Amino acid sequence: MKAVVTGASSMIACALIRLLVSQGHEVFALVRPDSKKTDNIIKSDSVHVIETDISDVLSAREKIGCDCDALFHFAWCGTAGALRNNADIQQKNVQYTLDAVELAKLLSCKAFVGAGSQAEYGRAEGKLTADTPCNPENEYGKAKLEAGKKSRELALSFGIKHVWLRVLSVYGVGDNGFTITVSSLRKLMNGETAEFTPAEQLWDFLYCDDAANAFYLAATKGKNGAVYTLGSGKARPLKEYIEIMQEKAGGRIELGALPYNENQVMYLCADISALTADTGFVPQIGYGEGISRTINWLKEVNSNG
Repeated sequence: MKAVVTGASSMIACALIRLLVSQGHEVFALVRPDSKKTDNIIKSDSVHVIETDISDVLSAREKIGCDCDALFHFAWCGTAGALRNNADIQQKNVQYTLDAVELAKLLSCKAFVGAGSQAEYGRAEGKLTADTPCNPENEYGKAKLEAGKKSRELALSFGIKHVWLRVLSVYGVGDNGFTITVSSLRKLMNGETAEFTPAEQLWDFLYCDDAANAFYLAATKGKNGAVYTLGSGKARPLKEYIEIMQEKAGGRIELGALPYNENQVMYLCADISALTADTGFVPQIGYGEGISRTINWLKEVNSNG
């Protein structure tokens, strides 16, 4: 397989590239020219890093220079903070997603796999499935939902298989510093006190390598036009995850030191039954093992300055 990966320096994308290389595939990794995370991409003769801004993604056709089999689309601007509610930025992402489908067509790709988000649902009851009503509460969620629908229509019109994975809480090597996992682990590893809400909410965490495998299986075995919700499929009290982080990293925790957010989601869990039935996906890495791997990565990052 020859695969194109946009947003290639992001956590799941990097994990996917590692998986693709291990399976003997060739990868064209598209990154922003100013990306500070390009070093996260595995170094291999099978990986070709191409600097291409997502706003000009169609120019990558000449840089790649050959037909490919699948395009995995992770690139997205404004994923954190106030930018998630910037309508202009988020709407540009919709167009960039459609441009990525156009690139897939130019490269004769057979499959387009896009990274959606739990934000497409807003607050919902019960396990999340493709059929759960979507009521996004911010511009980021609205744009992800629109991008999934419009890219599906465009891909199918081109005869390209389209699969959209709505990603829940993924953590691991290459995670962003502002996430609850990395920010908490850094405090704990430094011997500081990490403060939390009462942490009673039920949450679903998935390690990045498992998420990467789901994307790979979606491209090779997923149903055309399918929407899959991606998580571990099991929800546990956030308190339990926090206690495992403390057990692995040391430090101190203080539950109940912070109030819940006004719009706190108290239950978040993926129903992965359709994904498993169609592709055989089953998470392999338990939370404790995933946290140990994440801690080892953070230690390596610290030692390298």
